Amino acid sequence: MQIIPMRDLKDTVSIERICKEENGPVFITKNGYGRLVVMDIEYFEKLMRQLFEAKQIAEGMKDVEKGNVVDSDDVIKIMKEKYGF
Repeated sequence: MQIIPMRDLKDTVSIERICKEENGPVFITKNGYGRLVVMDIEYFEKLMRQLFEAKQIAEGMKDVEKGNVVDSDDVIKIMKEKYGF
């Protein structure tokens, strides 16, 4: 994890290099306190994908807890009827 002061944001080439090398967020501080986070777009996209997947799993678990599920044999039957599989 890299932490840099706000004044170093002027050196964008260096910040870009750090983001790529760290493959994670770079924390920017102002007066010793965290203010910003900068990250490589690939890392950001990966993080957003993981967040989306975690949300989907949590929603699925809620369905299971509520008993809102369908037996796999029934799903196959429905798919065959609906789509002709």
